[in-house]
Amino acid sequence: MTGPAIAVTGATGRLGGRVARRLAAAGVPQRLLVRDPGRAPELPGAEIAVATYDQPDAARAALRGVRTLFMVSGKETPDRLADHTAFVDAAAAAGVERIVYTSFYGAAPDATFTHARLHWATEEYLRAAPPAVVALRDNLYLDFATSLMGDDGVIRGPAGQGRFSPVAQDDIADAAVAILLDPAPHEGRVYDLTGPEELTLTEVAAGLTAHLGREVRYVEETLEEAYASRAHYGAPDWEVEAWVSTYTAIAAGEMAGVSPAVPILTGHPATSLEQLFPPGAGARA
Repeated sequence: MTGPAIAVTGATGRLGGRVARRLAAAGVPQRLLVRDPGRAPELPGAEIAVATYDQPDAARAALRGVRTLFMVSGKETPDRLADHTAFVDAAAAAGVERIVYTSFYGAAPDATFTHARLHWATEEYLRAAPPAVVALRDNLYLDFATSLMGDDGVIRGPAGQGRFSPVAQDDIADAAVAILLDPAPHEGRVYDLTGPEELTLTEVAAGLTAHLGREVRYVEETLEEAYASRAHYGAPDWEVEAWVSTYTAIAAGEMAGVSPAVPILTGHPATSLEQLFPPGAGARA
């Protein structure tokens, strides 16, 4: 298969879709790797190929002729790392020269957040693979701030008064596209992508209160309370541990710190909580 030099995974999702739309707007040909072609966005200059991370033969065929791959991390499952490594192997076999991978802030083998350990393992596998790698270590998504609270307007978790630096998905997409358009200078680099401010969940709750026009509170939980309050979802143990460790990683200070990478890569300031959730705007919606 020949065609576009850039391939984008996750184009039916929030982040991959943003990247694909920006590339199309810039007039850049691309190949979108999707699971369901019926859900693929219709974009000028975009080809559609059907492949998933756990289908190495289909992925290898879909990536033939591609030089630069934007790889959104796979769906959270117990097999996620195996899926990642199989896909990386397929990309290498197809001749992909570089992979821009969406990792996680603070990725490390001993990270508190369980998925940050998985992202570290994926990064290590990528570094040992033939394609060059660019790792985008995203902090928590600022866009999901409202999803942290329950129907009662309470954000619950064992985060203490730890700080984190959530980043807007639009900023991540802008950074990714800047790299995809001129990838060679970024090969081997790791970029921490954060918002412009460190926030506690108490401060997030105050910002959402102003945005929604109704009270949002943060209630600190103990570890035991956190597991108990999430038990009704019936989720597997590994998933509940991931949910809870998001908060304990904040408490441990592993999501704090503000990086200049977004403004350096994009040429514009990173988006703040107040900008994404303006005071009063949620109450009028």
